[in-house]
Amino acid sequence: MTSKSVTAPELTAMKARGEKISMLTAYDYPSGRLADEAGVDVVLVGDSLGMVVLGYETTLQVTMEDIVRHTAAVSRGVRRALIAADMPFLSYQINAEEALRNAGRLVVEAGAQAVKLEGGERTAEAITKIVEAGIPVIGHLGMTPQSVNVFGGFKEQGKDEWQADRIRRDALVLQDAGVCCIVLEKIPPALAGEITKSLDIPTIGIGAGPDCDGQVLVMHDVIGLFDKFTPPFAKQYADLGQVMLDAFKAYNSEVKSGKFPGRG
Repeated sequence: MTSKSVTAPELTAMKARGEKISMLTAYDYPSGRLADEAGVDVVLVGDSLGMVVLGYETTLQVTMEDIVRHTAAVSRGVRRALIAADMPFLSYQINAEEALRNAGRLVVEAGAQAVKLEGGERTAEAITKIVEAGIPVIGHLGMTPQSVNVFGGFKEQGKDEWQADRIRRDALVLQDAGVCCIVLEKIPPALAGEITKSLDIPTIGIGAGPDCDGQVLVMHDVIGLFDKFTPPFAKQYADLGQVMLDAFKAYNSEVKSGKFPGRG
């Protein structure tokens, strides 16, 4: 684990050294601070906040204002990790100029040091414009949650050969467009490993097997705070949901009985 601040070029250097990259989502000051203190390399303010924080069924309802507000909170708690922010649905798809404007907001207003865009060739123009302006970009291929309605659900991608070929091509297009790394979500591990070997930039897997250059998970899956569903590829390291429920029950019981706050 590097002790200095993590930068976008450092991610490529980590790949060259064979050092795995850790990425974890965070959505507020305390979670950002704790992820950073734990040594996580990249703290991602994901649009997954729409589901795990705001209670939406998908990420599509997340706005620029949501991401700006939550990224700003996270950035106040992070000192070492690279702070990356998801660009929400329709913040970059309309045209490259609007994509740059919104990416700039995340840097200037919220303190992001990189932005993440979903999609392949169709996002290349926007990515190039953002990178040329001096903002690092993270790509995202495979099961891209903002395309959930096209996919018909949160389904694995790249199982068919034509899908696999498209993801391979898109990975090279994104590298040429200037992304600093690519998230590969929910694709066959063999395909993820093949793409990882073909690129000079690192890949970050989520449900894509062990051969990526790094891994990312949603914080709420890691600590057991999201009860609607658990992705099969996620690993729960603690059940804070139960810990919180027990604490809330104890508090409620003591208030009802008069034990809390006591008289002296």
